[in-house]
Amino acid sequence: MVDVAIRKSALSGSHGGSATVRLTPAPAASRVALRAPSASLKALSSALGLSIPDKPKTSGRKGGRSVLWLGPDEWLVIDDDGADLMALLSGVSLLHSATDVSHRNVGIIVSGPGAEAALSGGCPQDLSIGTFPVGACSRTLFGKAEVVFFRTEDDTFRIECWRSFSDYVFGLLAEAAEDAGH
Repeated sequence: MVDVAIRKSALSGSHGGSATVRLTPAPAASRVALRAPSASLKALSSALGLSIPDKPKTSGRKGGRSVLWLGPDEWLVIDDDGADLMALLSGVSLLHSATDVSHRNVGIIVSGPGAEAALSGGCPQDLSIGTFPVGACSRTLFGKAEVVFFRTEDDTFRIECWRSFSDYVFGLLAEAAEDAGH
């Protein structure tokens, strides 16, 4: 596993926002792309210490660890504390595929009363609190980049994107944040 504590973020030193939106590069985290049939979810949940969701647009959270539903048999696991997720999952003998993607993804925190408006600047998905409540997640497009939106609080989202698209996504967010601030 990559040591996330010493890796420099692709967005190190980036800043943006407005009077109503704050953009912050998320601290380094460990991440795993997880694929598994439903018969393996109980064992995998036990290994991770939280329930893996089985419904669209939902997540499971405990402490600094989140499991985001991306598809019928696909999840993104994020651990903000940098835990060795691959080691935790290696003890599960039931069918599953776990790939460490800590090096591939970058997280961006979008917060403030204008966060929804800023995200809507690059995505047509309805992100209103009634449709996209706290804990909701979705793989979607932001501009021309594939991202994962995860609502962590009423006015806070975590955006996950591939490292190679992080400058583009952050720049588009910064422009949308300025627009949302007017």
